[in-house]
Amino acid sequence: MDKKSNPHRPTLSAPAHRAAAPLIALAAAFLAASLASAPARAQFSEPHTVHVLDASALHPPAGARVAIIEFDDLECPACAHANPVLMQAAASYKIPWVRRDFLIPGHIWSPIAAVNARWFDTKSKTLGDEYRNYIFANQISIETQPELRQFTQKFAAAHGIAMPFAVDPQGKLAAEVQADTNLAERMGLKETPTIFIAIANSKGPQYIQVLQVDQDLYRDIDQALDYARH
Repeated sequence: MDKKSNPHRPTLSAPAHRAAAPLIALAAAFLAASLASAPARAQFSEPHTVHVLDASALHPPAGARVAIIEFDDLECPACAHANPVLMQAAASYKIPWVRRDFLIPGHIWSPIAAVNARWFDTKSKTLGDEYRNYIFANQISIETQPELRQFTQKFAAAHGIAMPFAVDPQGKLAAEVQADTNLAERMGLKETPTIFIAIANSKGPQYIQVLQVDQDLYRDIDQALDYARH
């Protein structure tokens, strides 16, 4: 489908590329220890095609024909750049958007932000995703853990929520974040964001990797929907 004639495609302005009560030590220590031996990875300026080693997670949720599946890090500038484009596409096509954590070693506050997002998920998945969008939108203003805490507390207050002193006292949410990161590593992913369009019951491919979100996302979703119809 010609992008210019795509009724789903809004007029997008290019976002700038770089434009909670504290967690107890348990959550931070859990993530720090689990990432200490992780292979180096980073956000790349040029897209890289992934040779997926394990595609078992690349499927839409039950009842959906296609879905966006994204592996990201809340401190990653490229992820922040992609986020509003993904938001608009998911809303326009009314398709699921599955967001998974893929922590970048050395990022000082993204492990805590990921745990915070999981805590908001326990209130509602919508609220958790709103927090992720909020953090991405304000990422340029967050450089330290205290600044993240301030933004998290502001978000919670705006939604009438009192943050507990211990967000993740038993480390369960941190374990969920690490499980996503482990999954990404098993799949062979190397960068953030890595974005796929997963396709259900397709006689063609099981998924399409979105290499350049600004240029390819709508075309790739259209192609996936076409595969899902046949």
